[in-house]
Amino acid sequence: PQPTQSETEAPATETPESTETPAEEETPEASEEPTAEETTEEAAPAGDGTKATWAKDITVFGDLLTTIEAADFKVEVYQVAIEKATKTGNFVDPDTNKPLIEVGDDVVYLNYVVTNTGDKEIPLSYSLVAVDAKYDDWKWMQGMDSITDSAIEEKLGLSTSAIAPKSGEAPFAWLPGEQFAFGTNFKHQAGSLITFEARLTPALADGKLNHDAKVTAEGKATIK
Repeated sequence: PQPTQSETEAPATETPESTETPAEEETPEASEEPTAEETTEEAAPAGDGTKATWAKDITVFGDLLTTIEAADFKVEVYQVAIEKATKTGNFVDPDTNKPLIEVGDDVVYLNYVVTNTGDKEIPLSYSLVAVDAKYDDWKWMQGMDSITDSAIEEKLGLSTSAIAPKSGEAPFAWLPGEQFAFGTNFKHQAGSLITFEARLTPALADGKLNHDAKVTAEGKATIK
């Protein structure tokens, strides 16, 4: 049975044998250009920005769902592909003890392309710009469940981390017009409204987060 909505959102329980992908985990880069799935079509490059010197290569394709606009940066959200889950997700329904994502479920992959639209350098921590996606009818307090499958990410030309290997230590200088990109996945719900929240917390000189300068922005879309 599907998880049911209670008067307050119920927390999902993390699957013991699975862990969430660390933000800095390196994923092998794709060896050839990915092809769009039937549910997506090729998109034009996301603006005239150049790749940040410390960032992995940027591949842009799929359907542009929305653009999250903040004062000094923007995040373009692309729906890249729909894949079958090869393993269970990272959380379980505490009422049924069943995974929120089962093997064989449809999982949607997104790519976030982030651009410095301001006129000054922004020092970034290892967190860079974080983006949280949540269906408007998602039942759990936690963020949405995902799977960890580097083979699918490699096939699609996506990576959960935007930072290239051997790029040095934080802070990372993010110059005006420069871009970086990273991907994510979660359970596919065609036609569902979804809200994206982007958070930029700049870095101090020692690489730690400057919470006093935190910026957030929001965008909405419908998953195809």
